[in-house]
Amino acid sequence: MNTPTPTPLVEARSIVKRYGPTVALRDGRLTVLPGESHALVGRNGAGKSTLVSVLTGLQAPDEGTVRFDGEPAPPPADRDAWRRKVACVYQKPTVVPELTVAENLFINRQPKGRGGLINWRRLRTEAADLLSTWDVHVDPEARTADLKVEDRHMVEIARALSFGARFIVLDEPTAQLDNREIERLFTRMRALQESGVTFLFISHHLQEVYEVCQTVTVLRDARWITTAPVAELPRRSLVAAMAGEAIAEQAVPLKAVAPDAPVLLRAEGLTSEAYEDIDLTVRRGEVVGLAGSSGSGKTELAESFAGLRTPTGGTARLDGERLPFGDVRAALEAGVGCVPRDRHEQGLVAGMSVGDNATLSVLNRLGRYGFVGTDRKRRFATALVERLDIHTEGPEQPVSDLSGGNAQKVVMARALASDPKLLVLINPTAGVDVKSKESLLARVDSARDDGTAVLVVSDELDDLRRCDRVLVLFHGRVVAEYPAGWRDPELIASIEGVDHG
Repeated sequence: MNTPTPTPLVEARSIVKRYGPTVALRDGRLTVLPGESHALVGRNGAGKSTLVSVLTGLQAPDEGTVRFDGEPAPPPADRDAWRRKVACVYQKPTVVPELTVAENLFINRQPKGRGGLINWRRLRTEAADLLSTWDVHVDPEARTADLKVEDRHMVEIARALSFGARFIVLDEPTAQLDNREIERLFTRMRALQESGVTFLFISHHLQEVYEVCQTVTVLRDARWITTAPVAELPRRSLVAAMAGEAIAEQAVPLKAVAPDAPVLLRAEGLTSEAYEDIDLTVRRGEVVGLAGSSGSGKTELAESFAGLRTPTGGTARLDGERLPFGDVRAALEAGVGCVPRDRHEQGLVAGMSVGDNATLSVLNRLGRYGFVGTDRKRRFATALVERLDIHTEGPEQPVSDLSGGNAQKVVMARALASDPKLLVLINPTAGVDVKSKESLLARVDSARDDGTAVLVVSDELDDLRRCDRVLVLFHGRVVAEYPAGWRDPELIASIEGVDHG
């Protein structure tokens, strides 16, 4: 006699979500059964965050349906109904650090006494009862800022459970945890599962999927690819489902770096909160890639070379001179050009023109005694516009009028304007169209030909194909190095922490 299949606790079918011309999700599907831990995996841009925003009611799908326990999802405006169905615990805690655990658990719904004042004794009692019910060993009177990250996660889970939700989305919950803390979190997850809590587990570290999940769903290119029991899906097959066919796995023809090319960048023992004991060299005319998941430390490492961060230990030298940390202007003067990770927040001054933005790094070359020659600046900016093929009406056009691709070219133009010895590129093609992407990557080739040392940090495999070598960071350490010609599945496996043995 066949056992009837239980009604899914959560079911999403044929989800489509567009943001203007961008299709963030074209076929999102998910079926989560009660009491399981279900993994949702996929490379950056696969559609995971968009699907989660639909599952938690933050975004309404353009097409498709979401059901909880067989019933249609609540209307988007009914936040209380959504809180009773689902909650998301994000990588960065959403608790208020200066409040106590009890205050965070019942924020905006504290028990009231006479005169409408908060009944503090009842608040502490109800918080203690809630934590005890779900076996969360945290002092309700402790200041939340003093808790470990794993305990803050558990406070958020307990708060969600107090609304009645039994479906908890864990979005990269282990990114800030060490191995011992991760194991404790997993032990707590298993205990909550036995009490009837269901998890959707999102992680870039695939070995964690095999440790704590029963089922896995893979998204790729904004589409559902497969759902399978974890025990029946070998790691290589999971990586292959995430990577897909190697669309552009043609090797980009590279000029070999001369073995006697001088080392321009040499880092030894670099250490910070995000990375540990990093040794790194980049030769003249060499392009080195840094790959890794969101918590790997790759971005923080690159930002250290650009003067945006200060390591706690180690040294770096550029062309023999000690590289200054924590000072963007000093790094620029030392010979570092940088395309930062967010062109809107870090790369562009929105109220200024294309020409002003492109020449910000070289104003000292365009005049004397603090005065900038207008004609000279215009000629310099015009040359940069032509060199980068920036589609604009002229250097005077406001940079805010440009498309994403052309705006990114302005950021690249400024990084190249100072003729840097070291060019640091952080997600240089994020959010740009295909034509602009190719144009930006062509600048990497030009910099290599000019003898510049280039460091490329990217989540896009196509960006990394231009590299002579790719270093993979995992939990803040370099765990692998790949020469040019690597294959997608093997690089993705290293990024996701899968031992290829």
